[in-house]
Amino acid sequence: MREKSKIRQFAETIAIAVLLAIFVRSFVVEAFTIPSGSMEPTLLVGDYLLANRLSYVVKVPFTDVVLIRLGEPKRGDIVIFRYPLDPSKDYVKRIVAKGGDTVEIRDKVVYVNGLKVEEGYAHFTDHTDIPGSQLPRDNFGPVKVPKDCYFAMGDNRDNSSDSRFWGFLKEGDLVGKAEIIYFSLDSDAESFLASVRWQRLGHMVR
Repeated sequence: MREKSKIRQFAETIAIAVLLAIFVRSFVVEAFTIPSGSMEPTLLVGDYLLANRLSYVVKVPFTDVVLIRLGEPKRGDIVIFRYPLDPSKDYVKRIVAKGGDTVEIRDKVVYVNGLKVEEGYAHFTDHTDIPGSQLPRDNFGPVKVPKDCYFAMGDNRDNSSDSRFWGFLKEGDLVGKAEIIYFSLDSDAESFLASVRWQRLGHMVR
């Protein structure tokens, strides 16, 4: 039996590596970059995240068809998902309420099932209180979250496009749970070394 040629061995090695990469990306972990300030100060523009794709659901590769439910997002979880109005985009927000919950926002304060939610992570930059009849930013609802859906909000409450504006997050749009910041860059810094936010490397997302 002739030995495999070096070219064939190399091609097979590359093919296996590609298949493993596709498997890992489809079912295990996926990398994301934070492009906006909607989750500040929890997540900063230039943060690079790893999301655990096995936190909640297993999907048919390259689709949002759910095969298996492995868990359910808890209130307070930071999740990656396909933007409902444009599935080609990935969004990251915090779960505020889940199916069956009633959500209401009064004067910037979130209430779930009639109880005030203690949100040490919520950040506000504008002290103006806008009536709900003008904009749902500061006063919203009450609304009941449908089954297999979630109500998600950015931590930067005055500067976030979230469920207050585009509606509920569906289970099928979930990608995974944000777990860790593996790299972070400040694009306004004068040099590459100065731009690396060393203190954020390896920081667990909470």
